[in-house]
Amino acid sequence: MKSSPVRITLAAIPLTVAMASAHGAQLKPFVLAYTADGTVNQVTDQVRSKLTGAGFTVVGSYSPYKGAEVIGVTSPDLKQAAAKTEYGAYGVVQRVTVTRAKHGIQVAYTNPVYMADAYHMKSDLRNVAAKLKQALGDRRSYGSEDGLSPSDLKGYHYMFGMPYFGDMDTLATYGSHQAALKAVKKGLAEKRGGVSEVYRVNIPERNETLFGVHMTKGCSGDQYIMSRVDFKQTKSTGHLPYGMLVDGDKVFTLAPKFRIAIDFPDLGMVGSHSFMSIMCAPNAIQSALTKAAGGKSG
Repeated sequence: MKSSPVRITLAAIPLTVAMASAHGAQLKPFVLAYTADGTVNQVTDQVRSKLTGAGFTVVGSYSPYKGAEVIGVTSPDLKQAAAKTEYGAYGVVQRVTVTRAKHGIQVAYTNPVYMADAYHMKSDLRNVAAKLKQALGDRRSYGSEDGLSPSDLKGYHYMFGMPYFGDMDTLATYGSHQAALKAVKKGLAEKRGGVSEVYRVNIPERNETLFGVHMTKGCSGDQYIMSRVDFKQTKSTGHLPYGMLVDGDKVFTLAPKFRIAIDFPDLGMVGSHSFMSIMCAPNAIQSALTKAAGGKSG
């Protein structure tokens, strides 16, 4: 299908006055909280307890493949921030991960400040970052060797001709918000396209609902993609799950070429671990999510 005409220009976005910008700090997509011993299930239970104790609400979790658990969390701060910005629902959930790696179990989470800039949110989410740090720790940020500045993130695209944040794919259009929600719920319950629901968060002020989804089939599958691009020692499991946004009467998703690149900005274009290694993924993801949304593949 064609991309939606919802391109957001930088001139239309109020710039966030962020501490990172003031100090010239570069941002990275993920934060390694700590490493632990034990089983993934044991550590996941401990992490859940720490998160709820810090005021976060677990909205859903899943194991995309063996040795990994993704926990979606939100909070009043995240919901308020999402309500301030059009398409802010993309940032309403932070993803906390427990992953078995070569040297122990890694507990990590998406960097809220990075995501706030990448998703053009009016809040910099530093309050959320502080609460995650207090709950889980903050050993180091990772996911990009040099990082990206807030201004680079707001205007991010991987290279010339590649999509920006605002170049979302329209998966389906309905007669009303409720009709769109009903269709997506039905498609996910039936696992159309190999897609199922992990979590769902409503932003009533914006008439938006974000679905986090698990994909299992072929080139769109979580395991297929991550086995090729998540090859470094510190795992970027928090790239998952993908999102479907019901906004008014339409169903959107971030363009896969943007969605993958924003979490793996250092990924090469060619080679064994590169965009070429998942060349089939963008179209496959779009097709799978279109089926789940009840739309028509172009």
